[in-house]
Amino acid sequence: MKTLENKVAAITGAGSGIGRATAILLARHRCHLAVSDIDGPSAEETARECRALGVTVTAKTLDVADRAAVYAWADETAAAHGRVNVIVNNAGVALGATIESMAYEDFEWLMGINFWGVVYGTKAFLPHLKASGEGHVVNISSVFGLIAVPTQAAYNAAKFAVRGFTECLREEMEIEGFPVGVTSVHPGGIKTNIARRARVRGGEDWGVEDAADAGAKFDEIAKTTPEDAARDIVDAILGNRRRQLIGRDARVIDVLQRLLPEAYQRILVAGARKQRARRAARAR
Repeated sequence: MKTLENKVAAITGAGSGIGRATAILLARHRCHLAVSDIDGPSAEETARECRALGVTVTAKTLDVADRAAVYAWADETAAAHGRVNVIVNNAGVALGATIESMAYEDFEWLMGINFWGVVYGTKAFLPHLKASGEGHVVNISSVFGLIAVPTQAAYNAAKFAVRGFTECLREEMEIEGFPVGVTSVHPGGIKTNIARRARVRGGEDWGVEDAADAGAKFDEIAKTTPEDAARDIVDAILGNRRRQLIGRDARVIDVLQRLLPEAYQRILVAGARKQRARRAARAR
């Protein structure tokens, strides 16, 4: 895809963070938009900002874990805009819990959004992207789709799954010769509210009291802005990249996993043990 001007892009989780920043940047590229979010007023606010840039925008309150709703939105988007060229499956949530303490309800909640939401969005929009003659699928994985991290089993499971699903789709599109590019995106720490909206279970033993505390700790390490992430995503679409790392931390983690595919786990375990020992010493 050489240009985004007069193309049509659909974005999930567009009410804030990476989704909103990507919508605004696409609008600046003169790309028309269909934005959705489970928070309808936030999606409409994004739509208003993008309309001010002179493009056509539709907004939808959408739960991406609802398969029928996602398929209906895809058809509505194609009908309203005449075509769809890009789908950005961005909606996501977080869960902090050990495997032992994690409730199945929380695990299913996260997988419904972070994995099945991506699957539904991809499959619902794919026929429209193929019909457009020039399409692109952007699926947001994570650096946690590259490495595993303690208390992030559900998130790791979803993001590793998104990575495999997306890479397979890219291969299939190329084998079949369909006019659809596919990119797996792996952000590092991005300054969004995802950690503050997370579900945290049994985090006290791991140095995290609740979602607010998790958000504060996340803010200390998140160095990349949503606007920076949006630029990388748009560049990946225009460059038809297979994989897009976002942030210096993502690039470091990618190299670490490549060079030390087993030893990185020992490094994480050693660091976690030291932190637990320091917390125990302070508590005495």
